[in-house]
Amino acid sequence: MAASPAHPHQAPPDEPASRQSRPAQPVQVNAGRVIAVGTVIWFVAFVALLPWYGWLGQHSDRDWLWTCLAGWLLGLVGLPLISKHRREGRTR
Repeated sequence: MAASPAHPHQAPPDEPASRQSRPAQPVQVNAGRVIAVGTVIWFVAFVALLPWYGWLGQHSDRDWLWTCLAGWLLGLVGLPLISKHRREGRTR
């Protein structure tokens, strides 16, 4: 059985250098788009649960409604923050 390499990205000494793996590069993500989509999803879920407000209260499940509201409001707070970070060059 071959010994494992000392570093996970280094090939064992008996393998050729061409088989050595390189660390993965970071993925570029449009954070504004991610937050906008998440905010819309939370809002849609909040609106979808509103007709069942009474039923949710009878079954002690109204927390779902408030969770959706909190997600939507936090998303609304996050959108201007991402814009500010983009203007200041902290993100793309």
